[in-house]
Amino acid sequence: MRVAVVQMTSGASVEANVARAGELVAEAAADSDLVVLPERWNLVASSDLTRAGAEGLDGPSLAEARGWARRHGVAILAGSIAERSNDAARPFNTSVLIDRDGSDLAVYRKLHLFDVVVGGTEYRESATTGAGSQIVVGQVDGAGVGLSICYDLRFPELYRALALRGAEILAVPAAFTAHTGPAHWEVLLRARAIEEQAFVVAPGQVGTGGDGRRSHGHSMIIDPWGVVLATIVDGEGVAVVDLDLDEVSRVRTTLPALGHRREDVYGAP
Repeated sequence: MRVAVVQMTSGASVEANVARAGELVAEAAADSDLVVLPERWNLVASSDLTRAGAEGLDGPSLAEARGWARRHGVAILAGSIAERSNDAARPFNTSVLIDRDGSDLAVYRKLHLFDVVVGGTEYRESATTGAGSQIVVGQVDGAGVGLSICYDLRFPELYRALALRGAEILAVPAAFTAHTGPAHWEVLLRARAIEEQAFVVAPGQVGTGGDGRRSHGHSMIIDPWGVVLATIVDGEGVAVVDLDLDEVSRVRTTLPALGHRREDVYGAP
């Protein structure tokens, strides 16, 4: 399976972001089976503008993504958008996995919300975003794709649960901060790949977005041994890698750490 990550600098104009994403998807789709967009690919803006720009799953941004999937014959993970919820003040941060025919394969709402103070900046995602409640694995061409978003990366319990539910590819669309990224981003991504013996596909926002905050970029694809196969260091762009999914079973067979779990001692994830 050939997988592409798309790195973007999304701003406060949905129209401009969607147009740019369409260009990058077209570039990536020429040589891939699955294209993965970053977190908030369609809108990065202030809290008020994000709430105002929240869409339903039948909204225009995802309609465009479904159209791209049909047009190019490629599966697309539409990183995440702000999805309207019953609480108008707190839309979900939602990722949608779309099949080649434009049908939805899976919908995931971010579980862990970014309530931290880093680099002198306070983030309170829970004040503006509703938390999801389900662990989600979708299937693309017979491969299990475990869904997560950004801050989820810091919770290994989630990725163990995804692996045990059949994930061979762990998707981590993100807008990782420029402050935490240099020390934490690659380390955590490689750790998740090594722990779960799965591929990790992690597209990111880069540079200063429409909310005035800087994102780390460094979108990556990592193999089940923890080797970085591709990186987009800076700027918008696309990276494509051919994933040998048989490598997942080979690593899990020769180094069967997943089978050595002691759930009798510490419980199941």
